[in-house]
Amino acid sequence: VQRLRSLFNQMLRVTIRDGRVFLGTFAGTDRLLNILLLNADEYRFAPPQHANPHGRFVGLILIPWRLVAKAEA
Repeated sequence: VQRLRSLFNQMLRVTIRDGRVFLGTFAGTDRLLNILLLNADEYRFAPPQHANPHGRFVGLILIPWRLVAKAEA
């Protein structure tokens, strides 16, 4: 719990299983440890036909924990 509190209001990069990357401000988790990001951008790097290396703004997003491959501060 203390580690999660130390990440509050920090920039977090979350990679999910399908290869998308979300970059946003960590706002917390819920009881199931789903990750809540504020002012988030989504980046797609694969497959090439759907790649968007410039990203797109998604705003507030709740990422299910079961989809998270990696989370970095």
